[in-house]
Amino acid sequence: MSKQIWGLWSRKKERDGFWNQRRKTFFWIWLAVVYVMLILLDGWGMPPENYGVDYGAKFIAPCFSHPFGTDYMGRDMFFRSIKGLSNSIVIGVIASAVSSLFALALGVAAAVRGGIIDRFVNWCVDLCMGIPHLMLLILISFMMGRGGKGVMIAVALTHWPELTRLVRGEVLQIRSAQYVQASYRMGKSWLEITWQHMIPQVLPIYLIGVVLLFPHAIMHEAAITFLGFGFSPETPAIGVILSESMNHIATGKWWMAVFPGLLLLAAVMLFDGAGENLKRLMNPNSGNE
Repeated sequence: MSKQIWGLWSRKKERDGFWNQRRKTFFWIWLAVVYVMLILLDGWGMPPENYGVDYGAKFIAPCFSHPFGTDYMGRDMFFRSIKGLSNSIVIGVIASAVSSLFALALGVAAAVRGGIIDRFVNWCVDLCMGIPHLMLLILISFMMGRGGKGVMIAVALTHWPELTRLVRGEVLQIRSAQYVQASYRMGKSWLEITWQHMIPQVLPIYLIGVVLLFPHAIMHEAAITFLGFGFSPETPAIGVILSESMNHIATGKWWMAVFPGLLLLAAVMLFDGAGENLKRLMNPNSGNE
């Protein structure tokens, strides 16, 4: 009996040692990247005929020939959802990258230079966070003419404040370090110190912020498109698909909302899981698990 208990305990220790925080993080990142690449490659190379109008195939329930069913115009929901999610992912990648670079530049400049620059950056952060996020997205998208360009600009200009605060707080701690003060005494400029000492230290927080910004970006793109302030109705997009499905859910056409929503939810949850595990890996208190 004791040998069996010892064997079970040994196998558990081996399993726990294999499935550590580093392997778990790489697994989540690998899943998220593979999922996004499959959607993008399939969406970019998809001919429009695959999700074209076919009035003879309206409201077909999910079957072998149409895994996600068809909509009120006979368009295949599987291909249309893939194409729509690929458009959302492109918007999310570009917008989160631009927004994160904006946050990095503002956060570092505010902490390193201080004074009026710090006060101005904090005022901009408070201004953006004081306005309801969805309302700000709608206003910017409407001002930019809606469509893909309007959505991209709106998402990019509204997702930087929280990451800016994190970067600023990290740089403020690094600024008082002895090696940074020694660099100032040796005659190095603030630009050299920023590039050599500040940027490498805040890079982990920046990378985590980029990963966690992405699911927020695609969710907000889908939200403002759903409300009619994003992509036009003729453009395949998850927000457009979900908005159109609202008119037919009450009649039992559940597949028009469920499957596109699940595709979007999978992308959000994968990147959210990758970001959370990456944050635990970078945390000194849990990174050695």
